[in-house]
Amino acid sequence: MRLITPFVVRSLLIILAVMIHSESYAATFRINPENHSLVEVVYNVNAGDTILLQPGEYRANLLIDKPLTLQGQSGAIIDGGGHGDVLRIRSADVTVRNLRLRNSGSNLTDMNAVIFIEDTAYRTTIEDNKIESTAFGVWLQNTEEAIISNNEIQGDPSIRSQDRGNGIHLFNTRKTKVIGNRVRDTRDGIYIDTSNHNVLRDNHLHHLRYGIHYMYSYHNQVVGNRTNDTRTGYALMQSKHLTVTGNSTQNDKNYGILMNYILYSTIANNTVSDISHGSSVGQTNKAIPGGEGKALFVYNSQQNEMHNNTCAKCGIGIHLTAGSEDNQIHSNNFLKNRTQVKYVATNTQEWSKDGSGNYWTDYLGWDLDADGIGDKPYQPNDGVDHILWKYPSAKILLNSPAIQTLRWVQEQFPVLRPPGVKDSYPRMNPASVSGDLQ
Repeated sequence: MRLITPFVVRSLLIILAVMIHSESYAATFRINPENHSLVEVVYNVNAGDTILLQPGEYRANLLIDKPLTLQGQSGAIIDGGGHGDVLRIRSADVTVRNLRLRNSGSNLTDMNAVIFIEDTAYRTTIEDNKIESTAFGVWLQNTEEAIISNNEIQGDPSIRSQDRGNGIHLFNTRKTKVIGNRVRDTRDGIYIDTSNHNVLRDNHLHHLRYGIHYMYSYHNQVVGNRTNDTRTGYALMQSKHLTVTGNSTQNDKNYGILMNYILYSTIANNTVSDISHGSSVGQTNKAIPGGEGKALFVYNSQQNEMHNNTCAKCGIGIHLTAGSEDNQIHSNNFLKNRTQVKYVATNTQEWSKDGSGNYWTDYLGWDLDADGIGDKPYQPNDGVDHILWKYPSAKILLNSPAIQTLRWVQEQFPVLRPPGVKDSYPRMNPASVSGDLQ
């Protein structure tokens, strides 16, 4: 029998140490497009490695199926050649940072995206990239705990809006953070479908159809975002338990915040301004019916609390319809809207809470005891408004003696006034709102 000598033992220990070191060591590979194939490098590196792309254009459609970091120096570009996805991420714990990514396919049916994150790609980080999108920018599919932060995403304005993809698209995605991104010229800035417990914060979204678009999603936070020059800043649809706070929107064509079948949600400390133009159809410049420029449009939504919002200089401050009752609406500011409230109701809706109502710039009451609350309730709509909403052609009679007499009679005999909105504690000074537009 051959004995194991000390020399053999030492040799085995050295080999074992090298094997252990190679298993755990994360290397960094610096590559350039002249001397390296990015596809081959991604295929050959080990899990946990970093690939540092030096400036230049890399033509590739990458599948990333192991944990790694793909990071660019200034001027590093990955071009997808106009087909498929530029990056398709299949592994968990992948980071893509500081790259310019462009030229995916443009087939929306195939869900072509610059970055497509699959259901096995948990904890993906996409940060500080410039993404040029002809279809979808970043698509997250049935995944969890991603971070999409500080990216600049731009669509192609030469493509019709309805033929573009969304900037960031979340489908069945959970516990993901979308923070500090800038999105323009895609279809919707951020689209969220069947996705729960996500956070959208501090994004700037503009020149879009919808800035943020929710469908069938629960327990999400929308905090500190800014939208402008969209058709609708925040389209909240078929969702529950949303927290929408500290956001702002300006210069939208139809709605600032649209709520369609929203339940058990909080809409607070948001500022909506200058929603007054409406959309046009083709080249006719004919306004779309219902697109009068509404700061808040609340459709078939119940059990929500809307407080400390500012709605300023819009065609309509707030429009509630289709059974939107049992909402708590208080401590909001309605400033210089052409029509403050549009609401046809079958019973009176009280818009105050705990002795605090809303601030209305057209309130004509007084405050004799100087407690900051008007002594006379504010009732924005009367029977004349109801007639004009139902029969718009009657506006020709708006300044006639008959209309003025009808309004005087309702003031003198409140029992003749139809049910509607009543603010029993109108504020004499605006409520404090975080992020007020100047």
